[in-house]
Amino acid sequence: IQGTGIQGTGIQGTGIQGTGIQGTGIQETSTQGTGIQGIGIQGTATQGSSLGDVIDCAGAMVLFNSENIHRTVLNQFHRISAEHYGWIRDIQTTNNAEQLQTRLNRDSQLADFVRTIMQAPAAGSQAPPPSPPPPPPLPQQRPTHHQETQFEAKLQELQQQFCISQYNNTDIRIRRDQVLANSFRVLMRHTTHTLTTQKCKVQWVGEEGMDCGGLTREFFFKLSRQLFNPHYGLFQYSAHGSYTVEIRPFSSQIDDALQWFKFAGRVIAYAIVQGQLLDVFFARHFYKALLNKPFALSDIEAVDISFYNSLLYIQDNDPEPLQLTFSIEEEVFGDIIETDLRKNGSKIAVTQGNKSEYIKLLLEWRLTKGVKSQMEALVTGLTELVPLRFLSKFDAQEVEWVIAGTPEINVDDWRKHTEYTGVCDRNIQCTLRRVQGTQR
Repeated sequence: IQGTGIQGTGIQGTGIQGTGIQGTGIQETSTQGTGIQGIGIQGTATQGSSLGDVIDCAGAMVLFNSENIHRTVLNQFHRISAEHYGWIRDIQTTNNAEQLQTRLNRDSQLADFVRTIMQAPAAGSQAPPPSPPPPPPLPQQRPTHHQETQFEAKLQELQQQFCISQYNNTDIRIRRDQVLANSFRVLMRHTTHTLTTQKCKVQWVGEEGMDCGGLTREFFFKLSRQLFNPHYGLFQYSAHGSYTVEIRPFSSQIDDALQWFKFAGRVIAYAIVQGQLLDVFFARHFYKALLNKPFALSDIEAVDISFYNSLLYIQDNDPEPLQLTFSIEEEVFGDIIETDLRKNGSKIAVTQGNKSEYIKLLLEWRLTKGVKSQMEALVTGLTELVPLRFLSKFDAQEVEWVIAGTPEINVDDWRKHTEYTGVCDRNIQCTLRRVQGTQR
């Protein structure tokens, strides 16, 4: 590695040079310093780290072998669009920049990634810090009073399933610069009995403070903001312009990914047990998959509008002129393969009589493609602490409220249930009005 470029890593001369990427994609060094900057993966890569190591720095995580920069860059391309791995292979062998650009333009996400690198600071300049994650989305509609009443009754029944001792605590010591690594070791080490019967007590290393609830809330907030951040490769935004997340397809190819998804499930469950909220909002189909409930056509609308419109057309029209079968063609690592949606599906034509089954199978294929093993690992981690029967009375919307609450603060409820002494009432009311005005 020479200074701030990709030069010297084996990438030079493979087709990337000459596209404006050289000298701007990687700043400092990979084995020491600040890892990769300028492409949304900022992190400290300790020298000699092995595959699957998690490196925390400035709220970022890198899952890779720090001794191999060439592999790291290709893996980041892979995370963004693993189903088009054949194009990545072409990147390694294409020397024609124009041909490379044409291929990249076929996939908007890969093109966006290349533009991000090309717009990075020039060699010798200092890369800006990564932008903070966007704010969570506002709910589509505020729950009615009847919905709130029903939900509170279900939530109270759920909390009664756990016997949390007020005298025995699970002490969690966390370094602020190693939130993920420390949390992984602690939560994966403790037994199910310990995590479901003892109260969580958090201590930030090197800081004075007694956890009366505030430190625990901060811990779950920071942990969830890092763990479910789409820039880390495990999850992705469910659609352009949407701040809900879903499992990134084919993310199981990241080193030790299934262990991290199991950890993610355990974090969700531990937050439920401790009565805490996480700073993450998943796409609706994620909650349905979590509850093992069937998908609806509306679940794909917010994820892939083109796919939704195609299914809607089939639903409203006779599909026989389209000459469809119960199979789908997809690109896997550069090869086009045909996948049957049911046994011998390629030999079964889609007709007016069986199109409902076709839509159901195609919808399930689209929403679970490349994420089944990850989802199974996440559910395994969750059910070790919270059996799914405890959540069976909740629908998908209510499970979201259990895990993340609603991003909108009910100021009237806050004002009604707050007691304060020794503070000027005018200051309190001014603060509440300011919060209420900001949300509007």
